[in-house]
Amino acid sequence: MIFSKHPPSPDSNRATEAYMNNLNSVLIEGNMVRDPLIRSTPKGTQVCNFSIASNRFYRQDSNLEKETGFFEIEAWGKLATACSTQGRKGRGVRVVGRLKQDRWTGSDGKSHNKVAIVAEHVEYRTDFKKSDETVSESDNLADAAFFTGEYGPNEETGAFSGHREENVDVEELQAVSF
Repeated sequence: MIFSKHPPSPDSNRATEAYMNNLNSVLIEGNMVRDPLIRSTPKGTQVCNFSIASNRFYRQDSNLEKETGFFEIEAWGKLATACSTQGRKGRGVRVVGRLKQDRWTGSDGKSHNKVAIVAEHVEYRTDFKKSDETVSESDNLADAAFFTGEYGPNEETGAFSGHREENVDVEELQAVSF
């Protein structure tokens, strides 16, 4: 089979020629560098921006080295709202998403570009509270995974609906950690 960057032309005789889709997928874990910032587009769509720091450890000679990368994350819609309410500086987070590159020309005529991760799924590490703080049920639900699809507890069952329309028991979500 021949993989091509472009789909086969209508008059192509090669039945084995296939179009290969590109893969653009990112999974990253780290800690939020700052509190999330939420805003609305002119059409009213919510957008939440935050940064995470992700550490990578490796050995060089006999020393253990640490390399820290900083990444900009962008979440849209209901996921943006969830990120803005559940996220805070220092909180551990796992983001699944895709890369997006913005390109523009500045007023000085120079070309600029910026790469960000557009979140499609966000999970939070358990947020341990100090013993003198009270923990509400909504705080406990912060450990649930948030999806770009329908978000929130089902009014009848109390379960979260998430990826693939599965209902997930809240107690199961609280027991899962990474």
